[in-house]
Amino acid sequence: MTVIEPGLSVRDGFAEGPLADATLSRAARVAQLLDELQEQAPMLTDARLRDGVHRVLRRLTQRQPPAFQVDSYTALIRRGVRIDWHVPDRLPCA
Repeated sequence: MTVIEPGLSVRDGFAEGPLADATLSRAARVAQLLDELQEQAPMLTDARLRDGVHRVLRRLTQRQPPAFQVDSYTALIRRGVRIDWHVPDRLPCA
């Protein structure tokens, strides 16, 4: 096991510890929010849908998402393409 910093270690190629757990929890919440947004999409204006996509991506990355990514996801959702956000059981490390 390699300790990266307090609360984060790597074992067998997977992150472990409270920081890894928090990241997985945040990713699971983002998946839930994205599902809810996709269900509401037909009732939302383009601006509200784009804002929702922006908020979801910002929550995941914890920073300003690139405009092209927000626009791309918004266009896919508007066309009815379902975006499935897979959340693994363990957080892989490179």
